Amino acid sequence: MATDAPEPTVWYFAYGSNLQRATFCGRRGIVCLRAVPVRVPGWRLVFDKPSIVPSRHATANIVAEDGAEVLGVAYEITESDHQHVELTEGVSLGNYRRITVAVEPLAPALDAPRSAYSLGSDRRDPSLLPSTRYLSLVIEGALEHGLPEAWVAWLRSVPTEPERPESIALRAGIDRFLRKPEGR
Repeated sequence: MATDAPEPTVWYFAYGSNLQRATFCGRRGIVCLRAVPVRVPGWRLVFDKPSIVPSRHATANIVAEDGAEVLGVAYEITESDHQHVELTEGVSLGNYRRITVAVEPLAPALDAPRSAYSLGSDRRDPSLLPSTRYLSLVIEGALEHGLPEAWVAWLRSVPTEPERPESIALRAGIDRFLRKPEGR
């Protein structure tokens, strides 16, 4: 009797808007099997990456830096969901590149990951700011996963600017692209 083997899973470290479950699982359609709040030593969170779509706003990025750390969540997801995340983040277009980061759970967790895939980019523009809407998604995700108040306070201190009308107009099309088709 043949049985379908479960699809292999991977750990994915989210630090930007994918922290928020409504974005990661809702808008993107990713099935999250587990979520573990973690720290990633040796990396710093920045908001200076140009968006993949023309918006003139920054998105989150991580850059290597000794002594720094980034807080976020490690999601356990299927390999096909991970491929979808990389597709929608523009890895094949050079928007981001896959990196592997060491992760440390913020609290004891059974079978917690020690490393995870994430995304980083050399595309940076320090003149850009994140939109108020984008940063609110990051903050909501940090609160959702119980990240420390000091981290949330730092996120709240990041300068933002209002979302531009052209970004609002593009959102519906972007959401259709981001969502994983049913049955895949």
